[in-house]
Amino acid sequence: MRASYLFTSESVSEGHPDKVCDRISDEIVDLFFREGPKAGIDPWAIRAACETLATTNKVVIAGETRGPKSVTNDQIESVVLLRRVVRPIRKQWNRGKCRHECPPW
Repeated sequence: MRASYLFTSESVSEGHPDKVCDRISDEIVDLFFREGPKAGIDPWAIRAACETLATTNKVVIAGETRGPKSVTNDQIESVVLLRRVVRPIRKQWNRGKCRHECPPW
């Protein structure tokens, strides 16, 4: 075992695109686990993996899921992006609490 080592980590401020993407991905996965029991699906049978990529005027959501059929693309788009994730971030930008350039949404 080495006597010493170098520890590094990445940290970004609130509103950074990486954090926005992480929040979108987390919300999509949570959506499947919220809706699964309502559809009678055992939580252990649900599989949801999601990655979100963002750039100016574009958000790409990729992944694979196995879960309730009640979760649709429209539901993901409206509930996740607008109501649960983007609006709170947008409010922070409008109040000047984020250090990054205001997004165009």
